[in-house]
Amino acid sequence: MNGPVIVAEDLEKRFGAVRALDGVSLEVQEGTVLGLLGPNGAGKTTTVRILATLLQPDGGRAMVGGYDVAREPARVRELIGLTGQYAAVDELLSGYENLLMIGALVGLSKREAPQRARELLGEFHLADAADKVAKTYSGGMRRRLDLAASLVGRPRFLYLDEPTTGLDPRSRRQVWDMIDAMATEGTTVLLTTQYLDEADKLADSVVVIDHGRVVANGTPDELKEKVGGRIIEARLQDRADIEAATWILGGLAADEPTVDAAAGLLSVPVADATLLSAAARAFDDAQISVLELALRRPSLDEVFLALTGHPAEETPAENEGATR
Repeated sequence: MNGPVIVAEDLEKRFGAVRALDGVSLEVQEGTVLGLLGPNGAGKTTTVRILATLLQPDGGRAMVGGYDVAREPARVRELIGLTGQYAAVDELLSGYENLLMIGALVGLSKREAPQRARELLGEFHLADAADKVAKTYSGGMRRRLDLAASLVGRPRFLYLDEPTTGLDPRSRRQVWDMIDAMATEGTTVLLTTQYLDEADKLADSVVVIDHGRVVANGTPDELKEKVGGRIIEARLQDRADIEAATWILGGLAADEPTVDAAAGLLSVPVADATLLSAAARAFDDAQISVLELALRRPSLDEVFLALTGHPAEETPAENEGATR
């Protein structure tokens, strides 16, 4: 199929007096990963539930694989796999039995279902625990089993709603590797997350949503360019120099520096990379000792803060109950 294979146009959704979605539009190209970014309550889960045919929009429309999610939900469900924020596995069944059950539910034959279950257990590094009941699995193992379950029916589109919530750093990395492998094999992925490093690692393109509205979209690099392109970052040897260093960096850039006093760390966006050498000379002239002075690209965390005025992990109270 040419062009975008998942399309949302001006989606609206209300829960009582709360407007959870206020004209959300997005497109996902085939075989790519779209990162849908926003804090808890921003409208990410509501968007996914509409695209998964679990909610009806109050306005706008959405198409998945050429089918309208409101008028042709059965056709859409044949194409998608969905993994929610928390692993939905039967804890009384083994890993193998969980996948076997899913195979039967999606219509695999008695020969295909066991083959597919064993295949996925191997791919997700769960073969050694295949016959153990799921309640004995670690959080990372349960998440991998949940991802495997979403792929039993070989979906063309995979929706991952905050798939690494609550996982330790090692388990998060393992799940990232699984998602990356799925995308490499051609699966079209819609990934919602409030972890911006996750989107930076996995997403080909990004849509930033806040308070039910899209506030920016583009590739991670394109979004980073919107907040100045480069960041000068200085780590001071003596925290007593923070005030003077802040004055120096503030004089070189258009914005006020961000200061982490406890770490002796200052950062400020700049449009001109040559300002790094100017900062070095100014610190030297002021006899300010600097442990580190570097020019780097902004992180997606900094992009999100610049676009929305608050951190990605913030929870807007007015939307929190509506989008869960």
